[in-house]
Amino acid sequence: MDGYMGMCLVVNAQCETAGRLGRCTVGTFLELTAEMEARRGLPSLISSQEAEGKREKIASDITQLIGWTPLVELKRIVEKEEINARLIAKMEAYQPLSSVKDRSALSMIEDAEEKGLITPGITTLVEPTSGNLGIGLVYIALRKGYKFIAVMPAHYSMDKRILLRYLGAEVSLTGPEIWKDTAGKVDIFVSGPGSGGTITGVAKYLKMKNKDLKIICVEPTESAVISGGNPGSHNIQGIGAGFIPKNLDTSYIDEVITVSTEEAITQARRLAIEEGLLVGISSGANLAACLKVDFVAF
Repeated sequence: MDGYMGMCLVVNAQCETAGRLGRCTVGTFLELTAEMEARRGLPSLISSQEAEGKREKIASDITQLIGWTPLVELKRIVEKEEINARLIAKMEAYQPLSSVKDRSALSMIEDAEEKGLITPGITTLVEPTSGNLGIGLVYIALRKGYKFIAVMPAHYSMDKRILLRYLGAEVSLTGPEIWKDTAGKVDIFVSGPGSGGTITGVAKYLKMKNKDLKIICVEPTESAVISGGNPGSHNIQGIGAGFIPKNLDTSYIDEVITVSTEEAITQARRLAIEEGLLVGISSGANLAACLKVDFVAF
């Protein structure tokens, strides 16, 4: 299931008093449910007045559930590592198709439609993908009446290729969500680059809100091209493509932390065992990078 449960990590290193961790309002499913109608990510939820005076919160389309994923605090890992900060995981696994790329897929198609670049029933969409973006695109594209062709490396996950075939395949709001759900108390954002869209979009928004906020990019030790190294083979799918993506604006990056495949796998397993979070290797890389952050400096 690697890659289906992407996770970005944000860090709050501000403490109220010695021995206490920083204040951070963490969004939960209950809070999300209570705020559904007020949030921009669900503009078309049906709200009707029942006889009992209760209001329904029902999505009329699956795409209305894209966005506003919950945050989870990694308390056990923080305690064991004796970190004087809070580690908060943003659970993109709770997107309809279990990936942060659901956001990008919906945004890309709707933007192209608004600009008159594509037409349902006429346009064929083609996307080179490592899996998750293709899964999001094919699902949304087919629902809207487009033919979709996914192009991906032969050595990538067989389960993603199977799912793409099963589904019929031949501006990101992640930043605002993090800012709102942490009550603006986020100090550091840690993420792998992927195609560059998520980390750049999040960084642009968060730095607009707080110019002192730090953006840390995670890349494989074996293929540390952003750090100035050479491309190489590794097993952290979703990051470390061996080149710097055009979508990645490196001017927003304050620090690059390299993580080996072994470290990423170890931390992914640790998240499952200690925090109950079944995530992929790239998420393990995010955590491994977080554990290398010098929190004292912040």
